[in-house]
Amino acid sequence: MNNNLFLDVHVIQTLPPSNINRDDTGSPKTAQYGGVRRARVSSQSWKRAIREYFKKNSEANNIGIRSLDIVRYVAEQIQKFDESIDTDEAIKMANEILNKAGVKTKDNKAKALFFLGKSQAVGLAKAAIEGNTDKKELQEILKSNPAIDIALFGRMVADDPFLNEDASCQVAHAISTHAVQTEFDFFTASDDLAPEDNAGAGMLGTIEFNSSTVYRYANIALHELINQLGEKEATINTAKLFVEAFANSLPTGKVNTFGNQTLPKFILVTLRDDRPVNLVTAYEEPVYSTKGYVKESIDRLLSEYRSAQKFVNEPIAKLFVTGEDILEETEFEELNTSKELIERLGNELEKILPEK
Repeated sequence: MNNNLFLDVHVIQTLPPSNINRDDTGSPKTAQYGGVRRARVSSQSWKRAIREYFKKNSEANNIGIRSLDIVRYVAEQIQKFDESIDTDEAIKMANEILNKAGVKTKDNKAKALFFLGKSQAVGLAKAAIEGNTDKKELQEILKSNPAIDIALFGRMVADDPFLNEDASCQVAHAISTHAVQTEFDFFTASDDLAPEDNAGAGMLGTIEFNSSTVYRYANIALHELINQLGEKEATINTAKLFVEAFANSLPTGKVNTFGNQTLPKFILVTLRDDRPVNLVTAYEEPVYSTKGYVKESIDRLLSEYRSAQKFVNEPIAKLFVTGEDILEETEFEELNTSKELIERLGNELEKILPEK
């Protein structure tokens, strides 16, 4: 395998009236790009949705938890090893082993949110029962066998940088391919027990929203991921799961209000041996249309891909699936479904990635 191997994922997805990612005032997040205001969904918001997808759809994988309540989490693993240990003693042991490993706790909670894999929690629990107090060995437990979401999205520990984990994945803020305007939904709610002579509303208010066709992008440095996970099969399965989750996940802000349960209209996956390439520059000049934005956004993306190829190496693989009719001939391999695309990606990685 070449020294570098990057997986790029590009998605075009349309969102109806919605507010899936709000700022501190409750307004949909936006960004200025290309001289106009765009709808924006932060990378943090979509990464959270991806991690939730992992938890619900991948019980077989080592998925991490990010919480202040890691003392209780490790204590539960201690009690699974030895049921004779009561809860108070397990909590005490968990506090001690975490502090000895360099994770500061107070009042039976971490001082800051901590990202911990289940296998790491089990390792610490075993060390606590065995009476292991060697800081170096305990930190190696926290560094080894990382959960797949820790490997992908990284971990920062201000108190002890040794416990930091570099992210092998980058997720861009999704932005609309066109200009948007924030709109307001004025609503009222009636009081079911109000007297008949009271015609007023029991409650009234406004909710801000917009609608958009967004470009979404992420990449994985697979050469880093395989070093983190230590296994070829685990790396392939993680890459496949990530693409699946990236395509199917959706931040849940105000979803009960708007029911904005849409799916991508276009997914493009490439494998590159030189560098990742974000194609958002396709929309620096915003799309203008009165007949919808999806087809024009896809056409722009394909055109920008060809333009970018003047500066980078030819991808090792380039796969796509779409629900739209693409009339022009493309240089990509088209798959019929996202499931087929993910399986095809796995086959390519099986040929390219080295055994570990």
